[in-house]
Amino acid sequence: MPLQLLSQRLEKIHHDGLYRSLRSVERTTSQVCVEGRQALLFCSNNYLGLAEHPALAQAAADAAVQYGTSSAASRLVSGNQPLHQELEDKLAAWKGTEAALLFNSGYAANTGIIAALAGRGDIIFSDRLNHASIIDGALLSGARLIRYPHNDIQALARLLEQHQADGLRLIVTDGVFSMDGDIAPLKAIADLAEQHQTLLMVDDAHAGGVLGQQGRGTVDFCGVAGRVDIQMGTFGKALGSFGAYAACSRLVRDYLINRSRSLIFSTSLPPAVLAASSAAVDLVRCKEGQQLRQQLADNGTLLRSLLQQAGCKVPDGCTPIVPVMVGDAETTTRFSARLLEEGVFVQGIRPPTVPKGTSRLRCTVMASHSPEQIRQAAAAIVRVGRELGVL
Repeated sequence: MPLQLLSQRLEKIHHDGLYRSLRSVERTTSQVCVEGRQALLFCSNNYLGLAEHPALAQAAADAAVQYGTSSAASRLVSGNQPLHQELEDKLAAWKGTEAALLFNSGYAANTGIIAALAGRGDIIFSDRLNHASIIDGALLSGARLIRYPHNDIQALARLLEQHQADGLRLIVTDGVFSMDGDIAPLKAIADLAEQHQTLLMVDDAHAGGVLGQQGRGTVDFCGVAGRVDIQMGTFGKALGSFGAYAACSRLVRDYLINRSRSLIFSTSLPPAVLAASSAAVDLVRCKEGQQLRQQLADNGTLLRSLLQQAGCKVPDGCTPIVPVMVGDAETTTRFSARLLEEGVFVQGIRPPTVPKGTSRLRCTVMASHSPEQIRQAAAAIVRVGRELGVL
């Protein structure tokens, strides 16, 4: 009977056009093989193309040979190695904070940080379009969760006035929103956080390595360095590695070490991953990193302008995330499938990842895309969009 119920629920997912399946994708370069079909890759978060960079591969290989393949324990048991501290020191220097703390993934970081900081009697103010891991962290915390309309500063100000607490209050927002590619108004949010004596946390997963001086992210890009209590960042996107971190004060770091369950009860990141991440931080801070960011920005501008000129519903922006708004979930699925037939791999994003009626193609550019590849992808999107009646 329980399995029959699962089968019925899965059938409803099929019926609603929301069914998902895993596809085998070889490599992460601009040209990939998707289950035997050659295609241009326009749905990767490998924004700077570092996942194939020889410096990262060599650093990972050297560390595996020298230190082995696993830390074999959590950091509070016996899995705290010099490479962990070296990377955290490098992260703090890069982000301009007192300290940093590593986590095993962006999801583990957000759930672990938020659930550690807030609890019963506390209040969390979260942007309505924040990543699912932020919402899950808030729910795990037991704190009261109040979601404010997307990037609506006036609404956030009213909610802060209306909802006081004897305990802690925390504002959490994405820096770059992963499905829309827009940027949070961090200066105005930081002003509110200071006015209302509220902690501020920014999830900068999609901005690290991409925006700001030396790729420091939206906190630097928006000019609020030193005014954000916790910057969460990841290595698995522009930095081409794996894992995540919190850049914060020493006090917050010490508190998280003692209270964050995703840190306390997880085997720590392995040496090869730590070494690759360290090499990535070095790379994004140097001249090559700046050149890659400029190429990435140029590529994003080119794809966005080509699609907008053809009549696609593409919002303005300056990030590598270029959504093509479709609306209907089933049409979006067909759009994505037809593009793969045309040699362009772009994922269709549907509920519950995005609100109902806002399904879209989430196109992403990489620094490694050539202008010709971008023009080829844009032409295919326009051609299929007209075929399906989206344009």
